Amino acid sequence: MCAVATGLFLEHGFVAVTIADVAEAADVSVNTVYNYFPAKEDLFFDRSRGVVDRLSRWVRGRDAGESAARGVLRELRAEIEAGSPRMGLIEGYDRFMRCIDEAPPLRSRLWRLQQEVQDNLEATLREEVGAEADDPLPRLIAGQICWVHGTVFVAIGREMTKGRNPDEVSREMLVLLDDIEELLSEKVLNYAVRGGA
Repeated sequence: MCAVATGLFLEHGFVAVTIADVAEAADVSVNTVYNYFPAKEDLFFDRSRGVVDRLSRWVRGRDAGESAARGVLRELRAEIEAGSPRMGLIEGYDRFMRCIDEAPPLRSRLWRLQQEVQDNLEATLREEVGAEADDPLPRLIAGQICWVHGTVFVAIGREMTKGRNPDEVSREMLVLLDDIEELLSEKVLNYAVRGGA
């Protein structure tokens, strides 16, 4: 159903396509669509749960002796080097980004997802370091890590929307990631180092 919906959204635009259109194309009832997807935006961002959890998974999976930020930087580099579709390094990603740009409801949902990512990461960092509820550092560090991730994502989206080759964009993003890392303070780069090294 999601693949059908995405195809319709990319072809006709998110705003123009109705839930009834999706139901008809997927050969299901409108009620069936709403049972699984309470809002039309849920059909477009059907993989949002994995996106919301990604940075926290990377932090929880960091190596011994590795900080939260360095674990995320390592994972980001690996995704970019692999030309991961999850990073938008795929032919046709420009159509996906244009669909979002042209639809205010999708832009709003994307902003909310970004907030969820940061809230989730903050909770993970608090748990990882045993921080008290009034300790501001987990929130601040989560904001910095999300800034890194978001900056790379925006840069990839901007370049892929120009119709560029994913391999070329990937190489440029690795350089950008090096530049970003140089901007991070030692406090950020050394926060939540996993023991056992």
